[in-house]
Amino acid sequence: MNFGNSIILYPLFNAKKIVRRRGAVFACIAHAKGSIPRSTIVMEMIRVIIIDEQPLFRQGIRSTLEEMGDCVIIGDSTNADEIFDLARTGSPDVAIVDASLNSIDSLEIARQMRHLAPRMAIIILTPSEDEERLFQSIKVGAAAYYTRNITTEELIEAVRKVSVGEYLINDDVLSKPQLASRVLKSFRELAVEEETTSAKDLYSPLSSREVEILDYIARGNSNKEIAKSLKISDQTVKNHITSILKKLSVNDRTAAVVHALRHGWIKMEES
Repeated sequence: MNFGNSIILYPLFNAKKIVRRRGAVFACIAHAKGSIPRSTIVMEMIRVIIIDEQPLFRQGIRSTLEEMGDCVIIGDSTNADEIFDLARTGSPDVAIVDASLNSIDSLEIARQMRHLAPRMAIIILTPSEDEERLFQSIKVGAAAYYTRNITTEELIEAVRKVSVGEYLINDDVLSKPQLASRVLKSFRELAVEEETTSAKDLYSPLSSREVEILDYIARGNSNKEIAKSLKISDQTVKNHITSILKKLSVNDRTAAVVHALRHGWIKMEES
C-alpha cells in the first residue's frame, strides 16, 4: 500500500500524530481493541534523479534501484531545464550523474543542482579512472565517484549511504597521493584568498574537538587516522562529523572544510 512517497509496512488507521525522521516516518496509532498494531512504521523513500544519455544504462540503473524497495525514481533527463526543475521541486535525496554527457556539462549541472537542492547527494559515474574529473567532482561537492562498471550491489550501497549523508569520495582521494596533495593545495589557496579578502567570524558553532577533527579532515586524514591520532573510536569520529555537517548545514566534508576556512576557524599551512 502506498502512502505518498512512502512504503507502509502495516495498515494505517486512526493516526494521531506522525513524527518524521531522516530515513523513516513513525506513525503513532490509537489502540483499536487489538484489531490493529499499536504502532505502524512507514519507511521513507529515497528520491533519486538519473542523468544519463544511454537509454539501456539508464534503464538498468532505474530497474536496479526500483528493486531496492525503498527507492523511487522521480525523474530521468538530460535536459538542463527539466533537471533543474526536478532539483527545485522534487525534493531529491540523490542524483546519479553521467560524467561524460555530450549535450550538457555534467559537472556544471551537478554544481547548479547542489545549489538548488543543497542536501541532495551527487553520485558521479565516469567512463574511466580520471584524476582530473575526480578533482573537479570534489570541487562541485559530489558525495561519491565511481566508474561505469560499478556493480549493482555497489550502486545500491552507495545510494543508501549518500542518502543519509555519508561522504564516500574520501577513500578515492586518499588512495591517490598526487590528487590528495592537489586537494590540500586547493584548500591552502582558498585559505590564503579568504585571509586577504574577508573578515573572520569570532564565533564558531563547533566545539573545540569538532574544529580539531575538521582540521584533520582538511589535511586529508581518514576516519581511522583521525581516531588513531586522537585516541578515540572510529564511531566517535563519525559522530563528530555528523554533528559538524548538521551544525554547518552542509552536505559533505569538502563543503565543511571550505566553510571553516572561509570563517577562519581552521588554517591550512604548508607542511
